[in-house]
Amino acid sequence: MTTFKKIFRGPLFHRVDKKVTRWMADNAIRLIRISIGIIFFWFGFLKFFPGVSPAETLAIKTIDTITLGLVSEQFIIYGLAILESIIGLLLIFNLFLREALLLLFVQMIGTITPLFLYPSEVFTAVPYGLTLEGQYIVKNLVIISGALAIGATVRGAKIRFESEHYDSLNT
Repeated sequence: MTTFKKIFRGPLFHRVDKKVTRWMADNAIRLIRISIGIIFFWFGFLKFFPGVSPAETLAIKTIDTITLGLVSEQFIIYGLAILESIIGLLLIFNLFLREALLLLFVQMIGTITPLFLYPSEVFTAVPYGLTLEGQYIVKNLVIISGALAIGATVRGAKIRFESEHYDSLNT
């Protein structure tokens, strides 16, 4: 057995890896939920301060278009600030998860809309070259995926670590 295999496939590695894997299974959803909550709260809170949020202009423009100009810019930005901050707090504190995820997914529809309404503002070369605003939007795919994982657990489901299965794969 090579030194590499002794270190990375030996019994010590296997024991440590098993403990780390179990820890990840026990904590992943909570950490995803809190992380997404922090992101939502942080980005929402920024919107309370005009000109601080990098997404402010595009968000206002998008919602103004969607609402046919019937909603004031101030209402749009403060409404988004409140919505995103509430989503963040609900996720951080593990409150009303179904409702928080519903609000998150509705908000995500609005967030992704500029890809279709304003391609020249989110792409340097359609469909692959992204501007900074485009990157800001596309990174939400990770948030959506994390929210789906959280949603899969709202009725009590858990990520399960099956030691017997793990042992049979790594012996």
